Amino acid sequence: MRRLAGTFSNSGSGAAGRPASGFTLLEMLVVLVIAGLLVSLAAVSISRNPRTDLNEEAQRLALLFESAGDEAQVRARPIAWQPVNGGYRFDVRTEDGWRPLRDDLFTQRRWEGGVTDVSIDYPGSDLRANRVVFGVESIDAPVTVTLYSAVGRATIVGTGNGRYEVR
Repeated sequence: MRRLAGTFSNSGSGAAGRPASGFTLLEMLVVLVIAGLLVSLAAVSISRNPRTDLNEEAQRLALLFESAGDEAQVRARPIAWQPVNGGYRFDVRTEDGWRPLRDDLFTQRRWEGGVTDVSIDYPGSDLRANRVVFGVESIDAPVTVTLYSAVGRATIVGTGNGRYEVR
């Protein structure tokens, strides 16, 4: 039997006596471990901007205000929002007075976004309000709700037409 030149080699170094190219399994594992460490360090060093968190909380609350106004019209009962210790809740007006709303959307919640204080202002009124009331009509009184945190403030403005925007 004849052997073809360079077809077989006892040294295991590849065809025609050249060393095999590529990476060994150990080299690949080392590279993957280093890449994993770099990615995890980058993920840890990237942190959210606290102003963004405050603005997102204000946006979430503005959307809840719009939904509460719609819900008050559907139920034909006023709904109120009020800040409570460490968070806020929605109440519905019943024959017996204000009662907490038992609804997934309007359940009592804790503040997010680092909110430390809230002020409610009805323009043209000298009274300090402790709640925002959403009536059964499509037109309500204009209101301004300001959320305060250690990094600043975000203001939610309702013009009375059922829509709210963050400024």
